[in-house]
Amino acid sequence: MVGGHNRKRTKARAEFGQKVRRLRYDLDLSIEKLAERAGLHPNYVGSVERGERNIALENILALAKALECSAKDLMPE
Repeated sequence: MVGGHNRKRTKARAEFGQKVRRLRYDLDLSIEKLAERAGLHPNYVGSVERGERNIALENILALAKALECSAKDLMPE
């Protein structure tokens, strides 16, 4: 573990991160701007997009709001 966090990349984490990245691109947002909108650190958002985070519910909801979508839209298939 790095810094006390499990950064193991799983299929579900990778799919979630890909959806976040795609929606961010669709809105023409930088990682920094998305992080600002969601109240998260840019490094955290980057690690989510890379599939390195087992993201908490509160952060999923914050990202969904910042991306103007529902949390369901971010969930892996």
